[in-house]
Amino acid sequence: MMKGIAHIGIAVKNLEKSKQLFEQLLGVSPSHEETVEGQKVKIAMFDLGGSHLELTESLDSFSPIARFIEKRGEGIHHISIEVEDIRAELNRLGQLGFTPVDPNPRDGAGNFLVAFLHPKSTNGVLVELCQKKPG
Repeated sequence: MMKGIAHIGIAVKNLEKSKQLFEQLLGVSPSHEETVEGQKVKIAMFDLGGSHLELTESLDSFSPIARFIEKRGEGIHHISIEVEDIRAELNRLGQLGFTPVDPNPRDGAGNFLVAFLHPKSTNGVLVELCQKKPG
């Protein structure tokens, strides 16, 4: 079951500069910052009263974020939707013809499991499914 939009992910070249820009824009500081080694990124999460913006900087020139910026420039990278059971949703969506980038969930930021759906199967939008880890 889908719970709602968890965040909108924005790919940035320089997290420190982008944090300053978004702090001015939003009037708040990031509520959470983290390095996610498995995805080779650093993130800064802004809490906007129930919704979130996630700024994401690549730690590696070969990571998906670096490739995205190289092809498209900085900007909206993905929409994250929180789900009750990520494995069940991946199975359900796969049966409906959606193409997973990640056939199995992996560790994401903020103590979440994440899995992406390929934009070719979602009208050009990279969709991330996320589920809070127990505990």
